Amino acid sequence: MDIQFYGANCIVISQKNTRIVVDDNLAVLGKKNVIKAGDVVLKTSELEGSNLSVDAKIIIDCPGEYEVDDISIVGIPVRLNTDEPDKHSGTMFKLTTNDIDLLITGRIYPLLNDQQLEAVGMCDVLIIPVGGNGYATDAKGALKIIKDLEPKLVIPTNYAIKGINYPVDQSSFEDALKELGMDAREKVSKLKLKATDLTDVTQLIELEVL
Repeated sequence: MDIQFYGANCIVISQKNTRIVVDDNLAVLGKKNVIKAGDVVLKTSELEGSNLSVDAKIIIDCPGEYEVDDISIVGIPVRLNTDEPDKHSGTMFKLTTNDIDLLITGRIYPLLNDQQLEAVGMCDVLIIPVGGNGYATDAKGALKIIKDLEPKLVIPTNYAIKGINYPVDQSSFEDALKELGMDAREKVSKLKLKATDLTDVTQLIELEVL
C-alpha cells in the first residue's frame, strides 16, 4: 500500500492496479484536482469542486459496506466538525487490505460513540485533520480520537499549507504537533506501507505535499 498527500484532506492510496482518491476538491482550494479515470473516489463530506465528471470506477460518498478489488471499504456515518449536534452529514471510511486496517475520518467532530467505535474496530493507520478553527478537527480533538482508537500510525491532514486556500485559516503542522505532544518519525513523499512495518507504539508520519 502506497499513501500520498496532495493537501487539504486529499489522500491517494494505491495498491497494485487500484487507486483510491479521497476528498479531492483541490480545484476550489488553489490547486488542481488529481482524480483520474478509473479511480475509486471516496468523499467524507459534500465537497464543493469535487471533480466527479471523470469516468471513476466507483464513487462512494455515503455509509455502507463495499468491496473493490479485494479491498474492504466500510463507510461509517459521523458528525462533522461543522454539523449541529444531532446531525451526521459526514462519512468516515475504514479500508482493510493486506492485513492493514486504515481509517480516514474526514473533518470529524471528535466524539465517537460506542456504536461508531465498534464499527471501526481495529485501526492500524489513522488519517485525520488537525487544522481546527471551527472548520476541521483540531489537534486536541485528533488526540482524543488517537487515544480512543490507539492506532499504530497517525497521518495528519488539513493543516496550513502554502498554496491551499482554505475557507477558514488552519493551524500549522508545527503547532499541531505541539498540541499532540508528538514528533514526526519521518517525512516522506510517498509512504510505502506493509503490515510488518507497524509497531505497537503509536508513531506519526509527515507526508510531503505533492
